Amino acid sequence: MSEKKRKLLLVNPINQHRLGFSNDPSTSYMPLGLGIIAALTPDNWEVELIDESFELCTYKPADMVGFTAFTANAPRAYELAAMFREKGVHTVMGGIHASMMTDEVVEHIDTTVSGEAELVWPQVIRDFEEGKIKSLYRGGITPIDKIPFVRREIYKKYPYVYDLIQISRGCPMGCDFCSVTKMCGAHYRERPIETVLDELQQTNRPLLFIVDDHLVNTGKGAEERAINLFKGMVDRKINKLWFGQAAMNFADNDEVLHWAAKSGCTLILLGIEAETPAALKDAKKRLNLRKGVDYYQKAIRKIHKHGIAVLGAMIFGMESDSREDLFNRMEFCKHSGIDAMQTSIMTPLPGTDLFFRLRDQGKIVKADYPKDWKHYHFKEAVIGTSHMTREELQQTMREVWMQLYKKENIRKMMFRTLWRTRNFNAAYWVYGTNHNYGRIVLEDLLGEKPGDLNRNLEWIGKKRSWYIRLTNPVLTVFYALKWKYMVERFRGRY
Repeated sequence: MSEKKRKLLLVNPINQHRLGFSNDPSTSYMPLGLGIIAALTPDNWEVELIDESFELCTYKPADMVGFTAFTANAPRAYELAAMFREKGVHTVMGGIHASMMTDEVVEHIDTTVSGEAELVWPQVIRDFEEGKIKSLYRGGITPIDKIPFVRREIYKKYPYVYDLIQISRGCPMGCDFCSVTKMCGAHYRERPIETVLDELQQTNRPLLFIVDDHLVNTGKGAEERAINLFKGMVDRKINKLWFGQAAMNFADNDEVLHWAAKSGCTLILLGIEAETPAALKDAKKRLNLRKGVDYYQKAIRKIHKHGIAVLGAMIFGMESDSREDLFNRMEFCKHSGIDAMQTSIMTPLPGTDLFFRLRDQGKIVKADYPKDWKHYHFKEAVIGTSHMTREELQQTMREVWMQLYKKENIRKMMFRTLWRTRNFNAAYWVYGTNHNYGRIVLEDLLGEKPGDLNRNLEWIGKKRSWYIRLTNPVLTVFYALKWKYMVERFRGRY
């Protein structure tokens, strides 16, 4: 008679204060780290995933429950952990917040895993089975050959439209506001291209997100490596539309752009952050300072030439920012050539140089931890600037967002994307992306009553503008002739 399997429940908690990307199924991304934990768990354990992007976690019998959490989700993880602990279930938590705020997490969770988990998770399982599990395991930095393929079967119960994959870890940039270097180290650890391609062939969703912070790194041979990856995707007929994240050096080499487009790259997130040297110095965005702000438009034009749209990542509320600076950055978003806009409020995440400096200076207003972590989602000001209070920054951002994400503006940007890229897929993707970001930043205005915003970012009860009425028939034609295929992809079908 076979021994009964133990049960591991893996939970992706979602901040109930602000839903963010989980507002829409097309932006609810599979928790990749939990797929790695599942892959490292032995066969004598049954593994189940609960993703609160799709369903609230309630108590289920289990031997162990594991959480991962970004900082904004940490209070929700603690809340759920308390529920399971009360029922006698052992709780474990890892991920970025557990690595940056280890002492705090230890107070709320039975076992904390800091750093990367690959080297210690098998020991966590063995120690639990032997009844001697510890309260803290430090994983450190994982050798690249010890990173397993993600166990993707755990994602089957949810309608994710993207497969996610990571091709390297580590970042030498050390930007002031970012904790990636602290978590994953300052050196690029690159998975072999053939290994990445092998894992890609195990994926089955129509869209792909390459999660690396720098798709083309800054080391020797980086461009050749990127070209080999993209050529390999073409040769193996991976056949996905994909997007990734990159620094400004993504546009340096036309051959990189050519093969990226051939392999299915339709949208690329560029870490622009700001359009002035002063603001870039605030953020210690050294690569952009070296390139110079004058390089932005040249880079964007080169990317467009290959039919790829640009999602510009912009930060508002740098330490030197004034109200005028925020509106200037808004105008940059409108007229720089970027196609979709990720507009974040500067947030001092724990573990970053920014956090330690502002904490020591007493400048963080929302600092009642862990309760206030729920505000650290980049759409709510937790600090002010040298020219604005926190409240003034928040109010100014409301005005900025109302202009950037109003229906007329994002539709105009979509038509510009189509003109610049000559790519209907790219135009559809940025149109949807701007809608999604608009729904995120204006979440508190969404509703079903007159005076609310609907999910199409139109005011309920108000007459549509002449521009929207005039262009609606054009979009109807786009949907009928071209966009219907993209709609199917974003619904999780080919």
